[in-house]
Amino acid sequence: MNTADLESLVAPIAAAHALEVDRLELMTAGKRAVVRVFLDGDGPAGRGPSLDEIAIVTRDISATLDAADITKGRPYTLEVSSRGVSRPLTEARHFRRNTGRLVALTLADGAVTGRVRAVVGDRLELEVDGETRTVALADVQRALVQVELNRPVEGEEYEQEAEG
Repeated sequence: MNTADLESLVAPIAAAHALEVDRLELMTAGKRAVVRVFLDGDGPAGRGPSLDEIAIVTRDISATLDAADITKGRPYTLEVSSRGVSRPLTEARHFRRNTGRLVALTLADGAVTGRVRAVVGDRLELEVDGETRTVALADVQRALVQVELNRPVEGEEYEQEAEG
């Protein structure tokens, strides 16, 4: 089985769960095959699929692949996950799903790091050093989400406990 055949089986299942196939990988590991399915979608909060959604769609994908006998009776391992934070943002929907997150952009005229505030049409609104900067999506050569261990949560204020 090739990835095109695999996608013809998996894509309708993902679509039935309001998700989309981001990419597929089909590999052989000894006598066992490994099928990796990476999904994306808006999810309950518009920020990507939840773990519960991934679990539900995984059961449906597994049942379909078992019935289709994709590996001709050989054992296989199915791995289903979201597209992952390390994947480059390439489409408007990727930026929209990462609203509020810090992203590093490579542009033709340099690099910029800022927090995604909105996607309006074909433009990206970033907060850079307290200022709003608008960038045409067509000008973005590469974009990656920056992992923040102490990411600020909008709308929450933190009170420091008084010592003493």
